[in-house]
Amino acid sequence: MTDDFKKIVTQFIESLPHARALGLQMVHLEDGVVELSMPYDEKLIGDPRTGVIHGGAVSALMDTCSGVAVVAHPERPVGTATIDLRIDYMRAANPNQTIYARAECYHMTRNVAFVRATTMDEDRDNPVATATGAFTVERLSEATK
Repeated sequence: MTDDFKKIVTQFIESLPHARALGLQMVHLEDGVVELSMPYDEKLIGDPRTGVIHGGAVSALMDTCSGVAVVAHPERPVGTATIDLRIDYMRAANPNQTIYARAECYHMTRNVAFVRATTMDEDRDNPVATATGAFTVERLSEATK
């Protein structure tokens, strides 16, 4: 994977308004595998009594990370959109901790990419949530039509 491609992916993430609002940052990028981080932010709290981050912010992190994994696949599709994303929440993320999502695009057909993702906080051995999803695949020849 070239530094130019890493720069393109980083710029793509930074261009998404929701990713900027959530403070998403790329932690790791390789072919078909991406890890993003979302820092703890009080504006994202879903339960003021506990300080736990809202599940919608976690969902957005997982969805974005999964889409970036599709674009980072070695076949290099130029675009993608979520078809289906099933998220299983296992526990609340610990307050005051950065949340991480790691997604892998493990299979791609001509039109659909399949992704698995895991979200965790600083306790990396105890996932916050897992997800499986299907995403559209837009190839360069389709984008120029």
